[in-house]
Amino acid sequence: MQHRIVVLGAGYTGAIAAGRLARRLRREDVAITLVNAEPDFVERVRMHQLAVGQSLKPRPLGEMFAGTGVVLKLAKVIGVDVDRGTVAVLDANRTEELEYDTLVYALGSGWTDQGVPGAAEHAYEIAGRPGALRLRERLAGLDAGRPVVVVGGGLTGVEAATEIAEARPDLDVALAARGALGDWLSPKGRRHLRKVFDKLGVTVHEHATVTTVEADHVTTADHTTIPSAATVWTTGFAVHPIAKATTLETTDRGRIVVDRTMRSLSHPDVYAIGDAAMLTGPGDKPLRMSCASGVPTAWQAADAIAARLTGGKLPNVPLRYFNQCISLGRREGLIQYVTADDRAVRAALTGRIAALYKELVCAGAAWGVANPVLVPARRRRVVGEPARADSTVKAPA
Repeated sequence: MQHRIVVLGAGYTGAIAAGRLARRLRREDVAITLVNAEPDFVERVRMHQLAVGQSLKPRPLGEMFAGTGVVLKLAKVIGVDVDRGTVAVLDANRTEELEYDTLVYALGSGWTDQGVPGAAEHAYEIAGRPGALRLRERLAGLDAGRPVVVVGGGLTGVEAATEIAEARPDLDVALAARGALGDWLSPKGRRHLRKVFDKLGVTVHEHATVTTVEADHVTTADHTTIPSAATVWTTGFAVHPIAKATTLETTDRGRIVVDRTMRSLSHPDVYAIGDAAMLTGPGDKPLRMSCASGVPTAWQAADAIAARLTGGKLPNVPLRYFNQCISLGRREGLIQYVTADDRAVRAALTGRIAALYKELVCAGAAWGVANPVLVPARRRRVVGEPARADSTVKAPA
């Protein structure tokens, strides 16, 4: 009988894992099913571009996985029973149950309003395509001079504010950051970021924690009112809630606790990758939710599954950081080089070269989904599974 592998989610990590497994294992031995609610692969790192009206290249998942042996199941995941080894999905208004021998959980994360009053009702988000398209419609309908406020001074907020300001110089764009602008960057990085913000005319409200959102303004903790005809909420991400509703060992925020091979500590037939996984990297710091973290976890999980099924050697993919790639519109960029545990160093690349660098990274990430490995396929026969590897990763207190 074929070993049944079900992969939940076809974002960067899920799609890469499914494709890599198909190239590692024989079709006669395994049946790989990739479950995703949408028929297209979504380049999440480009949602700020979609929001300002730019056209993105269509990437149908059916075409990407044609001929690979991966079966694409277009359905919404509505439940997982890790004790029975089943996944409940909703397909065209019909509920179906999928059985698995190995589950790869890659449902990722979405936006969160952080419990701030009015954010869910009035703010716009760009964590996914529906939200980006909704913001796109709103921005297109704004007249010149109307105020737009981006809440959140992290990577997503910085990219959104500069993209909007460049695409719509007629709008009054502002950024509200809890700390100082670019306070995680090197001095060179901070100087360049401020220079680009000044050039694009983006107003920065530093040390401004937004406490309420209304239809036409936001209010900060010091009772400052900032007018806003469109509030873009980029204060962080929350993982899909399904995992926490299961008997899987998870953190208090719902991330699945895994070992160094991305295997669940509580259920050895489940692997979690990307934003859904809780794993510490260099310096015992939890890996941040990002494409930079997620892609190596997909490689690690796929190769570990293949190794265990074929009796091969378990992999050890380095899970570390090298740089942070930030687009500042289409003509400016910032590449901040970092330590293995994601702390900024002095070196940074700026300007048009950095913008090109970031574009190559984004294009490369999308290419990697359709081409999950850079080496020829090495399919091996499934022979069984060796003893479970020792695990030392613990959930944070």
